[in-house]
This record gives sequence, C-alpha cells and structure tokens, in this order.
Amino acid sequence: METWSIAYDEWDPKEERLREALCTLGNGYFATRGAAEENSAGEYHYPGTYLAGGFNRSLSKVGDRQVRNEDLVNWPNWIPITFRHIGEDWFDLSQVEIISYQQELNLKFGMLSRSVLFRDHQGRESLLNVDRLVSMHNQHVASIRWRLKAKNWSGKIEIKSWLDGGVNNSGVHRYRDLNCDHHSIRKFLEINEECFCMETMTHESEIVVAQAIRNRLFIDKSEVFPHECWKTERGIGHVYFVDCDEEKEIHLEKTMTLFHSRDRALSNPLYESQRLIGQLKDFAEIFDCHKKEWERLWNLCDIELSDNPRETKLLRFHIFHLMQTVSLHNIDIDAGVPSRGLHGEAYRGHIFWDEVYIFPFLNVRIPQLTRSLLLYRYRRLDEARLNALVDGHPGALYPWQSGSNGEEESQLMHLNPVSGKWIPDSTYLQRHINTIIIYNIWKYIQTTNDTEFLSFFGIEMMLEICRYWASKMTYNINRDRYDIKGIVGPDEFHTAYPGSSELGINNNAYTNFMVSWCLRTTVEMFRTLPVNRRRDMLNSLALPNDELESWLEKSRKLYIPIRQDGIIEQFEGFEKLKNLNWDHYKSKYGNIQRIDRILEAEGDDANNYKLNKQCDVLMIYYLFLPDELQKNYEWLGYHFDPDSIVKNIQYHLSLSSNGSTLSRVVHSWILSRYDLDLSWHWFQRALESDISDIQGGTTQEGIHLGAMAGTVDLVQRCFTGIEVRDDVIWLLPHIPSKISSMNLRVRFRGHSILIQFKRNECKVKIERSWMIPGKIGFQGNVHEFNEGDEFTFVFSTHQQKFFTDKISSASL
Repeated sequence: METWSIAYDEWDPKEERLREALCTLGNGYFATRGAAEENSAGEYHYPGTYLAGGFNRSLSKVGDRQVRNEDLVNWPNWIPITFRHIGEDWFDLSQVEIISYQQELNLKFGMLSRSVLFRDHQGRESLLNVDRLVSMHNQHVASIRWRLKAKNWSGKIEIKSWLDGGVNNSGVHRYRDLNCDHHSIRKFLEINEECFCMETMTHESEIVVAQAIRNRLFIDKSEVFPHECWKTERGIGHVYFVDCDEEKEIHLEKTMTLFHSRDRALSNPLYESQRLIGQLKDFAEIFDCHKKEWERLWNLCDIELSDNPRETKLLRFHIFHLMQTVSLHNIDIDAGVPSRGLHGEAYRGHIFWDEVYIFPFLNVRIPQLTRSLLLYRYRRLDEARLNALVDGHPGALYPWQSGSNGEEESQLMHLNPVSGKWIPDSTYLQRHINTIIIYNIWKYIQTTNDTEFLSFFGIEMMLEICRYWASKMTYNINRDRYDIKGIVGPDEFHTAYPGSSELGINNNAYTNFMVSWCLRTTVEMFRTLPVNRRRDMLNSLALPNDELESWLEKSRKLYIPIRQDGIIEQFEGFEKLKNLNWDHYKSKYGNIQRIDRILEAEGDDANNYKLNKQCDVLMIYYLFLPDELQKNYEWLGYHFDPDSIVKNIQYHLSLSSNGSTLSRVVHSWILSRYDLDLSWHWFQRALESDISDIQGGTTQEGIHLGAMAGTVDLVQRCFTGIEVRDDVIWLLPHIPSKISSMNLRVRFRGHSILIQFKRNECKVKIERSWMIPGKIGFQGNVHEFNEGDEFTFVFSTHQQKFFTDKISSASL
C-alpha cells in the first residue's frame, strides 16, 4: 500500500487544518473535510461539508460599501461523535497523553482511518479507531465506524452523536469580516430510536438540504438504544450511557443520507433522506459497494510509475481528489469544477479557468464528464450574453468567476492579509477565460469527435464568444492592426498602468494571440458542419455570413507586442516598467510568491514593475506545440524563429514569483521540450504543491485542483506526447530519464488503449474498440488498428539542453 496511502504517525494541532483539506472525502455530489469527529470549528480545526453547486449570495458591509458575494455553502456538520466519563469533560485530544497515533487516507478504497491510543489525566488508557467514507456507490450516503476500547479500566461513559446545524462559512480568515451566515434550520426531528433528521435552507438561493442520521451502538454485537434524544436550537442527536468493561469494544455506526431540492427524480429532500436511511445496510456492506466503485474508477484513471513510488503516490493522490470533485455522479449534475475542489471555502467555491488543466485528463479517461462540464457553460450562455451587453458589446462574455447562474462573481474588494486593508480588485477583467472555453471545446471535439455536441451546443458558444471579441477590438490605423484594450491577463499582478486611473492594460500578448486563434478556429469548425445546420445557426443568431469573413480578417491583424530580439512583451508597455530588486525582497520577506501584497503593504504597487504572478506569455507555449505556434505566427504575419521560444522561456521565468500553483505545471510542460531534467524538477515541485502546502497556508482553505490535474496531465500527455490530430492519436514521447517505466490507460473516440512505456520502448494494446478501425501515429507513420491489436514502438531518449546551469538555478 506504499503508493496507495497518505499516512500521518503523529498528531500536530498546527497541521490539522491542512490535513483536514488533504483528507477530504467526496463523491462529486458532496464532500466532507477530514476533521476529527470530536472537534468543532476553532483555531486548529474546521469541519466542512460542501455540495456541488450549493451556492448562496449574501450582502456584507465593507467600509461604506455594500458588497455582494456568492459562496459555496458549508452545510450542517454530520460527523460529530464524542464521549466522556460521567461528570468529566468531553474527549479532547489536546488534553490527553497520546501514546500512539496513526491517520491514513486510503486512496485505493476511499477510506479515512484514524487510530489513537491515549492516556487521560487519571491514567486510564483507551484505544479509539475510526473509519469514514463518503460513498462513491450511492452519492447520497456517507458513513462512520467509531470504536472505543477500554484498555485498563472499567466504568460508565456518555457517548454523543449528533447533527450540528450551527455552522457557517468561516474557513477562510480573510473572509471573516463578511457575512458568513448562509442557511437556517427549518425543522429537525427524531424519526425513531435509531434515526433523526434535519432540514435546512439557504437564505437567498433557497436550496433545501435534508440530512438523516442513523446511529447504531453495539457492545459485544448487541445493540444499545439511546437513553435520550438530545436537542438544542442548532442541533439534534442521540446520547448513550454505557457501562464499559476492560478490553471490550464499543462499536458505533453512524450513517448519513443527504438530498437537496435541486436533485432529480425526488419527492422532497426530507422524505427521500428518511426513506433511504431506512433502507441502508451496515457499514461493511456500504463499504463493499463503495470499494467496488473505486476499483472501477482506478481501472479507468490510474497511472503508475514503476520505479518512482513517491511520484506514483502523489499522482494517485491528485487523481483521487480530482475524482472526488468530479466523479461519474457529476454527469447528471448542473455544476462546474471549483478551482479549490469541494475541500474548503477559498475563492468561495467559484469556477475559474482551471478547466483548461482539468479537462485534458477527463477527455481521455471519462469524456462524458467533460461534456457535462461544458454544458455547465452552455446553460449559462444567456447570462454571458447579458454580461457582454453590460460591457458594451454583442456576443457572449463569460465571467472570470462563475457560481450558480453564470453571473460575474468576482469580488470588487479584497482583503490584503499583509497590510490588513481592503483594496479594490479589478481582476474580473480577465476576459481571456472566454478563449479557454473555446480551446476546451476544440480539445474535447478533437479527442471524442462528438459532432453532436459541437453542432447543438459547442459551436453556438464559440460563435457568440467570437462575436464579442470581434466587437471588442479597435483598429489602430498607425499599425494597420487591431488592439484589445482595458483587460487583465493571466498574470493578475498588472491591472492598470502606473499612475493611471483607467483599469486594465492594452494588448496582453497571450490574450491577443488566443483571440486570433479562436476566431480562425471557430470559423474552421463552423465550416465542418452540414450546410443546413450552418444556415440555421446563422439565422438563429442573426449573424451575417460575411461577418465570419470579417473575423478571419481581424484574426490576421491582431497586434502582438514582440520586440526586435523575439521577446514577446507581456503586454504593450511592459518593457517600460521598472525592474524589481528580487534579492532585496527575498532576503527581507523570504516567501515572495505574493509580492503584490508585500508591495501594497509597503505603499508600492506591482503595476510599477516587470514581474508576474503566474504564467502569462508562457501559456502560449503550454497550449500549443511548436508547429502549431508556427502556423499561428504565420497567420498573424509575424516571423517565427524557433530559437525565440527558448529566449522567451528564459526571460519570463526569471520574472515570475510563482504566486500560483499552476505556474509549476506550465513551467514543467514547456521545459520538457528543451531540458527534461529541469522539467522533471518542476514536475516534482508541482506534485508537492498541496501535500507540502508550499504556498504557506493556502491549501488548508481548499486544494488546488487545477495544479493537481495538471501534474497528472504532465505524465499522461506531456511526457508521453499523446496528441490527437486529424482523427489520429499520436505518441511523441519525451520521457525524463528518472522514469524507467509507466503504465496508463486512455480512451480515444470509443477505443480503450493500454499504453506501457519502458525505457525507450512503448507497447500499445487496443483492449476494446467500439469504432473500427482507429488510427495511431508514431514518428510520422500512421497505423490502423482494431480491437486486440498490439504494437511495439522504439524511440530515442535523446534530449536537447538549451539552458546553462546559471539560468536553470536562477529560475528555480
């Protein structure tokens, strides 16, 4: 189990919040943080249960302003179980002597286990064993097996198991000045001597959630019924008074069912939760069904690096959390992918552009999930149209931060934790997310050939986004090119020019490059549709055919700020900014990943300097292969010099504070084509982003799902070179020397393909094929295949090195 387990062998209260996020259990429908059952929210602990799509808006007063925020709601805490000796305090791990401690997150079977042997102030030794699961088999079910054994004592204890409705959204310190109360209890009641339930509803979105609990307490396999039903204004539970005998185990099974008012095929949530809780079997049977579903998922999604146990474990850890956030259950749920998973309240559970890092993994594993998540965007197309009109343009403008209905949920003020000040936030001007939506549709269609999705959903989104961009451009007569003004790039540190009162910057290179590609690609894909479908689409959108021709013309004339030496400026005017004394700030502050906050606290501004939070220009090299780049350069009328790629990598790496975990993924990806050793180093750093909390405290607020998925995709597509072009799945491997072998399984247009790499050899087996024949390409040759076919390809492990040791070490 070395590569299937995340284990801790000591209790450290200062690490608890981090571990709670890392040990979250979920099934795509809901998730619960890995807090201990006996702990309530406080300095070191934060229980949380979050529902996919479970948002609520509230108003808060910040200074003299009313601020509206939409949050992923923390629902009533279902896990509380604790005990005490009669007349004494309730169990508190910080108040006893811990003799031994073991906590394990079992990745293979989706189980969180804890074993604690402890001695209290009276010398009584006890052993507590707890197992917990959130069912992957039935999305509405979770269960706990709680066992207590008296090791050297006998006596009476009191055990309490309850449902706590007195929770709120207080998991992110910098949000605590905002309104964090999102729901109220509508009713709670005892169903019978084993079961009770609670119904809550959010204040604004009016989502009704019903949770039913079944407690079963056993001593020597005999069930003990509760002495009383315990109730307060904010909770309900069962209390047991139990006589303990030395070396005899008390066994409590707590099972929860959860339904909400937006579920499909239900009568009402309270009825359904009560009905299901009465049908469920014991913990062992729930676990058996749950385990089988995880076996099925791992058969689809596993990646093994045979001689790299640490890397294999972390890859599986990342796949595990990805599948807990978007599982097969999500295919029927109208919810996007929160960038911080269902693991905490950072970013308020909003959906950003992290899809570009997540979808490629799903495309070749469970493409039905990608389709469902793209439909989340399609259902919000009308809201995107309204957003574009508010911005003064036709077409569709998707928000930088999306939640329930597709409105722009980006905050207009944010708290700088370094200075303690609330400051204006204009990062909502990151219009580039709209280009990524087109890119994601394109990648999905390439991989799946889902022409139905393209015809009825995808192309409409693409056309409307392009209509917005075509209107957003302004013609610059001096250049005979088009400008895009007043936006913010992926960097996020630059939201205005120094001293300017106008928001945004002009001609962000990445955004302009992507807009050009989007316009051309959308027209090309539109032309692949049947004539009647094209005609119907143009009519329904009131889009003249000659307008598409104008888009092609504009796509050729977008301005890209490229210096004479081939360096792409991050945006127009970037080179006029001041240089930052990086050494000064590193020596003064140590961690300068969020140098923008440091500068603001010092009365300065990141807008004044040549620096970036995360990959901006370099995203171009992440998304496109060199030959695709050359095609795009030529389309734009710019000279393409392959050597300029290396120059730009060196230049922009040296200016990055790596304030985003996504940077490490992008850096590893683009370096893999030029220096595999350095790429491997960045890959390892990306793997450690959350497990080691390298950003110094952000992971406890929610994992970084995009970075997790990105590391998996680095192995799955980057190192293997898996690319889909013109109905062919290509293998273009450039595998770091540290990897001696790897095994993975992918899906391509109805084909299930097992791929095994070993040194400089690649074996491919077509395990199943629904669409015959398929095509696979290697080193310029295309091979047709049918079910059962096997291929062996031999490739060179030669790698080029363009970086000197000085440049490499400076950019780490």
